[in-house]
Formats: sequence, C-alpha cells, structure tokens
Amino acid sequence: MAFSAEKLSAPALPRATSLRGLLSALAVLFKARIVVLLLFAAYGGAMLASAGRPAAADMLLLTITGTLAAGGSGALNEYLERQRDTLMKRTRRRPLATGEIRPVWGLIGGAGSVGLAVGLALLAGNPTLAFFLGLGALIYVGVYTVWLKPRTLLNVVIGGAAGSAAVLSGSAAVGQWANPGALLLAALLFTWSPSHFWSLALVYRKDYATASFPMLPVVMERRRAVIWTLVHMAFTGAIGLLLASQATLGLVYFVPMLAATAWLARDSVRLLRVHASGDEGHESQQAMTLFRASNTYLALVLLMIALAALI
Repeated sequence: MAFSAEKLSAPALPRATSLRGLLSALAVLFKARIVVLLLFAAYGGAMLASAGRPAAADMLLLTITGTLAAGGSGALNEYLERQRDTLMKRTRRRPLATGEIRPVWGLIGGAGSVGLAVGLALLAGNPTLAFFLGLGALIYVGVYTVWLKPRTLLNVVIGGAAGSAAVLSGSAAVGQWANPGALLLAALLFTWSPSHFWSLALVYRKDYATASFPMLPVVMERRRAVIWTLVHMAFTGAIGLLLASQATLGLVYFVPMLAATAWLARDSVRLLRVHASGDEGHESQQAMTLFRASNTYLALVLLMIALAALI
C-alpha cells in the first residue's frame, strides 16, 4: 500500500483544536464503544473459564492488553476505510475522514497499540493470550477490513470470528482457553455479529451501496436479507440459552435470559411482519429497534454470566 500523500517520517500533530475535541476524536478513532463491548466479552470468557474466580493480576493484564488490541484494531480499520467513510452518512464525521486527525496518526496509533498489546502479553508469560489478541486483530483488520468487507456478503459472517477471539483471549488470560463455556460464548459472538450488523445494514442500505460495500441487504433481495438476519438471531438466542448448561451459571443465568431471549424473538418476528407489510420506512425503524435489542441482549448475556458466576 502506498503512502505518497502522507510522510511517515515527520507527521504533523493532530488537528483537533482543543483537548476535549482531541479526546473525543480519539474515542471515535479507537472505537471506544466497541472496545468496551469486546472487553466485556473477554471478561465473560475469563469468568466462565475460571468458574467466577479469576485472579486480579490476570484480569488487569486482560484489561490493558484487550483495550490496546481492540482499540488499535479499530484505528487501523478507520485508517483503511477513511476514503469510503467520507461517502457514508453514518461514518463521514470520523476524525480521519474529516481530517481532524491526520491518517498517519491512525496508522501509527493503531499498529503501535496492537503491537504493544501482544508484546505485553508475551512479557507477562502468556503466549496464548498474545496469540488470541493478535488473531483477533488479524481477523478484524486483515481478513474482514482488507479482504472480505469490500468483496463479499460473507464479510461479517467470517469477520464475526474477531469477537470470538476476544472471548478466547479472556479464557486464555486465566489459563483455560478451551473451557467449554468460553467456547460456547465464542460461538454466540460468532452468530451474533452477522445478525447485529445486518440489521444495521437494513437501515443503511443506501450508505453501504454508495461506498461499494456488498453487505447482505445491499446485494440480496430484502426479504431474503431479513430472513437470514433472523436465522442468525435465532442461533444467537439458542446458544445464549444453552450457556445455562454450564455449572457456574445454571438457573440464576437461565431464568432472566429466557425472558431476554423471548424479547429478542419478539422484536425479530416484528421485523418479519413489518417487512411483509411493504412499508420500507417502518421496516427501517424496526430494523434499528432489532439492532439496539441485539446490543442489549449481548450486554445482558455478559452481565448475567458475571453475576451468576460470582454467586
């Protein structure tokens, strides 16, 4: 990849005009919201693998390295997509797209953060953690952003493995990466990602089409796109309930998650019904409702894993 317009040897300072503005821009660049979500996914893996009793030192190392790896991957994603981001209403205010931060800083900050995360895990004597941190970054940046997202509707299907790697980094941090509960949670993240992003893509179909991203709702007839979104949502709910089979969770986890899964199923069925009515505006509204519900559902899964494992 050429860098003819950007001199790596002497980059200018970021263009944010105030400390508050710079911090806000950095939060967007490093995708702070996604970092928090992936950290909680990693904590879920750690709680399951340690039967709710992870060592404080392991959790501290996971927090530091997980934040660096996830944030660095997000910055590299925005660096690579900065030109396409200017074409989409949803992303055109990102700091690399607007020029608020120079692209070279996104590259340096992203690559440096991922490298530091892997290096710290190795220095701490946990090569398995280093492996899953690196694997998650490789999947998200190399496989998803560079290879799949511009080329195939399978982008978020395979790219969902980045979330699975976050879960396994958590179980690796406590020395039990192949714990059955952690593997189930990793499978849930894998099925959750497509349904989550496809429901968003149903809302922003025109945006993705303008940027030439072949998201499922862009390249496939709308009804089929809705159905495939709901199929993945159904798998997510099933795995979420299956997690109750883990001895550390049980009924404390199962009862509230049964209600949460029923709520997710209700919003999913509503999307199918609204689509059948032919009202595209109402369909977009319900797709956004389902997108938010999927966020809440995953947050509840991770919260209940933590609570049930601790009790």
